[in-house]
Formats: sequence, structure tokens, C-alpha cells
Amino acid sequence: MDEKPTSSLVRELTFRDLVLFYLAGGLSLRWIATAAAAGPSTVLVWIFACCFFFVPLAGSVMELSARWPQEGGLYVWTQRAFGDFAGFLAAWTYWMSNLPYFPAVLYFGAGSALFAVGRHGQHLASSRTYYLLFALGWLAVITGLNILGLKQGKWLNNICAMGAWTSVTVLVVLASVAASTHGVATDFSLRHLLPHPDLRNAIFWSTIFFAFGGCETGSFMGEEIQDARRTIPRALLFAGAVMTLSYMAGTVAMLVALPSSSISGVQGFARAIESLSAELQLRWLVVPVMGLIVLNSVGGAAAFLSSTSRLPFVAGIDRYLPSAFGRIHRRWRTPWVAIGVYGLAGMLCALLSQAGSTVRSAYDVMVSMSILTYFIPFLFLFASMIRLQCGAIPASAIRIPGGRPAAVVLASIGLLTTLLTIVLSIVPPDEEPHKLLAMAKVIGSTLFLVGAGVVVYLASAQRRKQTA
Repeated sequence: MDEKPTSSLVRELTFRDLVLFYLAGGLSLRWIATAAAAGPSTVLVWIFACCFFFVPLAGSVMELSARWPQEGGLYVWTQRAFGDFAGFLAAWTYWMSNLPYFPAVLYFGAGSALFAVGRHGQHLASSRTYYLLFALGWLAVITGLNILGLKQGKWLNNICAMGAWTSVTVLVVLASVAASTHGVATDFSLRHLLPHPDLRNAIFWSTIFFAFGGCETGSFMGEEIQDARRTIPRALLFAGAVMTLSYMAGTVAMLVALPSSSISGVQGFARAIESLSAELQLRWLVVPVMGLIVLNSVGGAAAFLSSTSRLPFVAGIDRYLPSAFGRIHRRWRTPWVAIGVYGLAGMLCALLSQAGSTVRSAYDVMVSMSILTYFIPFLFLFASMIRLQCGAIPASAIRIPGGRPAAVVLASIGLLTTLLTIVLSIVPPDEEPHKLLAMAKVIGSTLFLVGAGVVVYLASAQRRKQTA
């Protein structure tokens, strides 16, 4: 296949598709379980995270997307603000951070699927082989559909988006009925709602902030969205409101069903549904809701794989990765090499994650790796938002209310919050038996990934000079 310009891409995504895409990738039920496990004080943390991370992030993405709606999003913005090296490093850390994310979110789906078969499947709860095959199988399906094109791949996102908001709605309804007839499992008094000022609770903040990530992903496919300059901001506003409400309502509903001490990140949401269904004599609900939860985890992996694979695609066009990454398939009109290699890399990460580790330990390490590496690109994004305020603004572009001063303040808040989140994400959870080793794994793997990106960029830059 010969390399083609990005104009060969098909503008397949409509406003509806993009809203569902954001919900599939941004609204993850596993974060509701993780938040509920920290107790009722997490409700205020959700509000804090929304105000000090999601709002700055969404505002920055909306304005930057309206100014430069080209394919690559984050890569293009950082490149314009700070040059090729910064643009490449922002993209490199972002796409690398999602490699451990894929098996982590699919492990959540695999754990939830076991509830659909009842006690007959619980012996697989500690089976590394089961979780691994589940992750590998779905990654293969997602990769194949996206290579065939967004026309096929978007329907997986659209269907999987139903798994998120439908499951949250069912949970809230069940919890409301249970609370009115049987009481609640958690004390929601003021002293329990206020976050305790200790490190153990502060660690959860990084996870809650991570849950609000994803609104930047649609911009990676800017040249595959119809009227991207207007569609991205409108879809982001609508989906963001649904996400925020769902996270807070879902957390409260789960704590109505179960005490926080009995909730785990892998199976917490499913256990809450099972408990409420049994309490209300609605056991038949368990199987269909478990199916919706599995769809949610698959949708998260699908959304991030389809969008993030566009970053190595544009880097291939700029020849900072092998030129094959920048190729578009003649028939399917997709960046098939970038998608295929990225999908295979996700499968390899799933295999490596299980080396000498229990399922729970592998899950926690993958989440920590994802959070730390994932937030590094946001430092570039917020800094780019501040730096690019001096540039010209297209007449049709959407600006943050208040103009340049408000934009700088908002981006600065996001920048400081991101720095805090990175620090908190390094600290391992209480149940981790080897804390120093876990910290060393997370920090070491992050430094290795960043260092590898620097090496790849320098080698590519040298090759570009020689062929210029």
C-alpha cells in the first residue's frame, strides 16, 4: 500500500456517534466501584475532580479542537505550541499509557461476566488463563473491526455505550427501591461525607481524576468527524454532563446496596447488582445487567484503541515512526497498519501483565501504570492551551467564556491538578503486600517508556536529517 494523505480518510462520525463514543470510552463502571470502595466521602471527591480536572480538560479540548480540528489532536496542539519533540513525546506517552489500560478494563468485564453464570463460574475468578483469554479475544475483535473502518467499528462503540448508562440507571432504580423498603448499607451522615485528611484516602483522588479522562480522544480522529470544529464541543458538553451525573449517582447507589468494605474494583459493580436483585427478588435481572457491564468494558477498550491508534498514524506521516504507520488502506480507507500494530501491542501487554502475578495484583499494577503515564500528556495539553492563547483564532472557533485570561486560569488549574494526580498515583494501595516493589514497578516502567520515546524520536530525527 502506498502512503496517502489524511484527506483520504472518511468523515464517518456524526454528532450521535461522537456522543456515544465519549460515553463508551469515558463512562467506565469500574471507576464507580473503585470510588464506592473508598466510602461516601468519594462523592465530594467526584465534585472536586469534576471542577478542577474535568472542566479545565473539557474546556481546553473544546477550544483547541475548534481551532485545530486536524487528525491527531493532542499531537498537533503540542507540536504547534512546543515543537516536534514535545508533540511526539506527548503522543508517545499517551498511546503507551493505554496499553496496560486495555487488559485492565477488560479484566473488569471478565470479572463481571462470571456473575452471569452464578456459582458455576466463580472458580474462574482467580484464573489468570480465563482473564487473559477474555482480554486477548476482545482485543482481536476490536482491532479487526477498526481495520475494516469506522463504519463498522463505530457500531461496536455505539452498542457498548448502552452498557454504561443503562447499567447505572438500573443500579440507581434498584438502590432507590431497596432504600425505601430495606434501608441503606452505608452511613451518609456529614462526618462520613467529608474526606479524611490521610494519604490512604488521597490516593483515590488520582483514580477519580483518571475516570474523567477520555474527552480528549475524539479529537484524535478530527478528520474522520463530520464538521469536527462544531461537533466535538457540542458532543463533549452533552456526554460530559451524562458522565458526571452517572458517576456520582452510581457511587451513591452502590453504597446504598453495599458497605464500602465489601466492594472491590474488579467485581464491585456486579456484586452490587447481584445483591440488590436478590434483596428485591429480581434475580432474573443479573444476567442481562452483567451483559451490559461486559459491553461497557469492551466499549472502553474499543474507544481508546480506535482513537489512540491515530496518534502513531500521524507520527508515521511525519516520519517520527516508520512510514508504514502513516499508510491508509486503499479499500477500507483506514490507518490499518497503525491500528493493527497498536492492537497487537495491547495483546502483548496483556500477556506480560500476568507474568508471575495474581489477577488482583496484575489489575492494580496495570491501573497504576495507566494513571501515571496517562497523565503526563495532560501536562503538555494544558501547557499548550496556555501557550497557544497568543495565536490567531478562526472566526468559527469556540472560545472559553472570558477569553484569554479565563482560558489561562482554567488551564493552569488543570495543570496543577494533573501534577498532584501524578504524585498521588505513585503510592500503592493498602492491600498491596510489597509496596516498595509496586512503586518501583510503576516508576521504573514509566521512566522506561518515556526514555524509549526519547530514543525513538532522536533516532527518527537523525534519519529525517539524513534523508532531507
